[in-house]
Formats: sequence, C-alpha cells, structure tokens
Amino acid sequence: MTTSALDQHRHQNASSPHLAAALATIKERGVEHVYYQSVSITGRVVGKVMPARHLERAAVKGVQQHRTAAANLQTTREGILLGGGVNAPEYTAIPDLETFAVLPWDTSFARIFCRLYEPDHLAEGAGAPYACDTRGVLRRVHREFTERTGLEMRAGCEPEMTWKGEGLEGRFRPQSSPSYHIEHLERNRPIVKKVIAYAQELGLDMIEGDYEDAGQVELNFMYDHADLTADRLITYRQICKQVARELGIEASFMPKPATGMMGNGCHHNFSLWRDGVNVLENPGVTELHLSQEGRHALGGLLTHSAGAMLVNGSTVNSYKRYWDGGQFAPSKINWGMDNKTCTVRLSANGRLEYKLPDAAVNPYLSHAVMIAAFEDGLKKEIEPGEPDQGSSYVGAQDTRFPELPMSLGEAISAFRRDDVITSALGDELSTLLVDYHADEWARFCGHVTDWERATYWDDTP
Repeated sequence: MTTSALDQHRHQNASSPHLAAALATIKERGVEHVYYQSVSITGRVVGKVMPARHLERAAVKGVQQHRTAAANLQTTREGILLGGGVNAPEYTAIPDLETFAVLPWDTSFARIFCRLYEPDHLAEGAGAPYACDTRGVLRRVHREFTERTGLEMRAGCEPEMTWKGEGLEGRFRPQSSPSYHIEHLERNRPIVKKVIAYAQELGLDMIEGDYEDAGQVELNFMYDHADLTADRLITYRQICKQVARELGIEASFMPKPATGMMGNGCHHNFSLWRDGVNVLENPGVTELHLSQEGRHALGGLLTHSAGAMLVNGSTVNSYKRYWDGGQFAPSKINWGMDNKTCTVRLSANGRLEYKLPDAAVNPYLSHAVMIAAFEDGLKKEIEPGEPDQGSSYVGAQDTRFPELPMSLGEAISAFRRDDVITSALGDELSTLLVDYHADEWARFCGHVTDWERATYWDDTP
C-alpha cells in the first residue's frame, strides 16, 4: 500500500525532535497561541490561530482550511469564487516544525509555516500535495532540479518598501536624491532599530541597509538556500507590518507608490551550487566573469523572463515601475557586467542580480520559475550573448529574447505561451494564476481613474 505525502509528513512530525523542541519552548517561554500559516498565490499570509497546548495534536492531525484561501477567497466579476468554489474540499495544513518561532513583540504568540495537502477523504488524490500551495511548489521544483542536475539555488533578496507617517518626510535639494543620506536614515531610526531587532530574533541574519528614495528603506538579510530565503522574506514583511502598527505609521510593499519616485523592487541575487562549489564562478579568474554553466543558466533566465512576468510583476501597479525609465528598473530583457540598468546584472564573480521581481512578489513562485528557467537554459545550452554596454533605456531589445511585458494583460499572455514556466508550476496552479490576474486586469480596465478624469473631463470641445 502506497503511503501518501500527507501521511509521510504526519509520520515525520510525530517523531521529530523539532516537535519536542517546540513543546519545550512553549513551556519555557509561556507561549499561549500559535499561528499556523501558509502563503496564498499573491503572497498573502493566511491560516488559523490555535491555543499552544494543541500543538502536539495539530502537528500530526493538521489544520483544515477552505482551499479558496489559496486565492484570497477572491470572487471574480462574474461571481465565481476562485480556487474551486464554495463546495470545494478543504485542504489540510501540516506544520513544518523546524519553522516554529516565538514572536518577539508578543512572546505569548508563536508562528509556524505549513505545507498543504489534499484531505484524506477524497476518492482520488487523497493526501497528495495541494497543487496551489506555493510554498510546497517551490520545495518540489527545487528538489527535482537538484535531483536532475546536482545543483541547488542560493538566493538573497533586496526588499525595498515605503514607510509613511508623521516626522518621516525629509527635504532634500531639488534634482538630487536622498539616497544613502544618513540624515534620512536617522529620521527612520525607530523603524530600522525595531525591524532589525525583531528580524534577528526570528532568525534573519541582517547585514546592511540604506535609505533609497522618499520614504523608501531597504534592509537586507544574508543569502541562503532559496527555500529558506523565501520563508524569511515572508517573515520580514510580517515584521515590517508589526513595526508600523507599533509606531502608528504605514508600511507598504506596493511596487510603485507614486509617479516620479523610484518603485519598490525585490531584486533576487542568486548563485548555483554543486557539492559546495558555486558553479557560476571560474576558480582563479579575478576579473568580472561568468562560467559557461552560469552563462547557460542565465540564457534560460533571459529566455523565460517574459513568461515569468506574471509572477515577478503580479499586480496592475507593478508595471508602472518598468515604464518609469531611468529609475533603476529594467525596461527590456538583457544582461550586463555590473550594469544597473539591465534585467540581470553580474554584480560580482559568482553572483547574478535579477531585477524584475518587485516588492509584492510571491517569493516561492519567483524562485520556482527562476529554477525552471535555469534548467531549460542548462539543458538546451542557451547562450545569453554579449553583455549590454551603457544604458539599457536606449536602443532596441535583443531579438533573441522576448520583449518585456509592459502591462498585466501582456504578462498574462506571455505566461500562457511559456510551456516551461507553466509546466514547472503545474496545470492547476497555472490556471488559477491566470484566472486570478485576468480578473484583476479586467477590473482595472473597466475602472475610471483620476488620470482619465483630469485628462478628458474638460477636453472636448
């Protein structure tokens, strides 16, 4: 008799040393409640709260939740509840016990990440991984990539975001920028202190940060295995929202908060490792370079960047960031040697920086589609061509690669055409992504904006 993935996870949890450690922590620190959380297709954290005394039972039995939570219980303009409808079965959320952590701002609460499975009672597919569990999808894609290639992806994120509140507004010389200005960091010192303190208590190795534009602060943490980096980015966002509540201000990961200011990106810095060696780098070469294996992985990434834009720029607002040329966001698909205007920048030997993902990105999906693109590039030995010189904001798109989608509607079409990306994510998740974002695009196209009123209200005759 075949044991389901759900049963295997339950069995592992029942005898896991992480369960004993979590129970001991609950007792020692007086934890009273636990959030059982997963991540929807848009990066929203969803789940339930339970008294901590039930952790041992929940670790094996799991937590039930309606499967449409994977799509934020979003209803389309036609009244369709995305993700299966009202009568769809619930999924079973099983905790990954090694992610148990006490919340530093209220030690009576803890949180734990879960993976999602089809429920036991289904006639077909009972106990299988839930296809729209984005966190589970990254684990699967990464594991299969490693099995086929011997490689693992390590990544670090640069989460830019906007803070808004009394006393945070600074003045600076016209036609200049407040970027790197310590005075502006000082205005945001209460934010920086709290975010770093909470992040370090939750296991993020904070390394550096700066002030980048009006209200925009970037605080970075150390790179790691892509699965861990994705979890930490979700944790970082939750920390920032908590800090905003405590300080009585606002924290937003909206990709383009206002016209004329820099957008909020989430650049993914990545490398590929085999047997403890970074294969992007040629040993003994000191000048900026990329190995042959690295070039093929890069060629795959560039080839599939258009198809991946539904993930990297998942909102209507995302594309305002790419339109505003000169604000350090890419406007075409290319790469360069330490060229900050390119889609991909070789920033140091052994490390590439991917600049398309924005601040609202679901990090599980972004890393999953990158891995799928790498593997296709390695398999087909796709060459990225010569690196771009000078500004990418002038000149034509390299015709070997698709043009960058410049709206959510174009991104949906590009995603549908990319069999490598959709195959990696699976039919059910790919369909849900298209349905969700097509409805969002339709809603936007039918909405009258302030710009339209200002432009057309009195324009005729």
